[in-house]
Amino acid sequence: MQLAIPHAPRGVRLAQVPGAVARLVRGVVLGLAIIAVLGLGASSVGRYFIEEQRFTSRAELVDAVVGASHSPPPSQHEDAEGTLDVLYTFAGEEHSVSGVRTAAEHAAGLGHGARVQLLVDPSQPGRPREATHARARAARVGLLPWGLGLGALVALGGFAWEVRRLWRREVVPLRLGALVWLTPDEGYLPEGKGEAVFPAHFFRQDVKHAVRARCRPQRAPVRNGGKVLAAVVPSEPGWCRVIDEELARTLGWVR
Repeated sequence: MQLAIPHAPRGVRLAQVPGAVARLVRGVVLGLAIIAVLGLGASSVGRYFIEEQRFTSRAELVDAVVGASHSPPPSQHEDAEGTLDVLYTFAGEEHSVSGVRTAAEHAAGLGHGARVQLLVDPSQPGRPREATHARARAARVGLLPWGLGLGALVALGGFAWEVRRLWRREVVPLRLGALVWLTPDEGYLPEGKGEAVFPAHFFRQDVKHAVRARCRPQRAPVRNGGKVLAAVVPSEPGWCRVIDEELARTLGWVR
């Protein structure tokens, strides 16, 4: 095989590297799947968020009397909920409602006859919410859109990171890296499927340089006797990328 390799910087595109586009497509599909899941979540959360905002804007503050309170044992109060049975008057009508949720610690401190404030939606006067608990919940719900937006940014950032990683790992060594004849320390290349890493060395100006090299055993490397052609990673001179015959032909490095 006769080689005709241009000087750096060499014209190498990501699409010319075998397998790189497939890995990029997998990253795109994964990113789109994450964004689709986030979109479905945003749709569901959006409806919930709008309903909560509507309730908060419509609800009126009403005084009520506690008939009974129910809460878990004190050891389980953290982040737990209790319920209240309440009596109140709204729009001239008396209401008796059980199961009004509130913080467990708050419920434990309220006995028969205690006074609380409720938020009551005029369109559903029989479904009140304890005011302090409802406001705290509304504040948490208000953070949901920001969480979804952050998730979308993370997905896009992950895709950008994968593109950058592929570019630096697969293209930059071929464009800018020094090309060397690499000798495997064990005298032969590893076997198997997928990518393999092996110790090797090369000489430059009679100085031996020990490196770690990446190759794909299922692809025939460009050989020169017992040596193989490799590109030194510019940002990591202790690493090399073995160049196979298919890649060399794709890049136009073979006469």
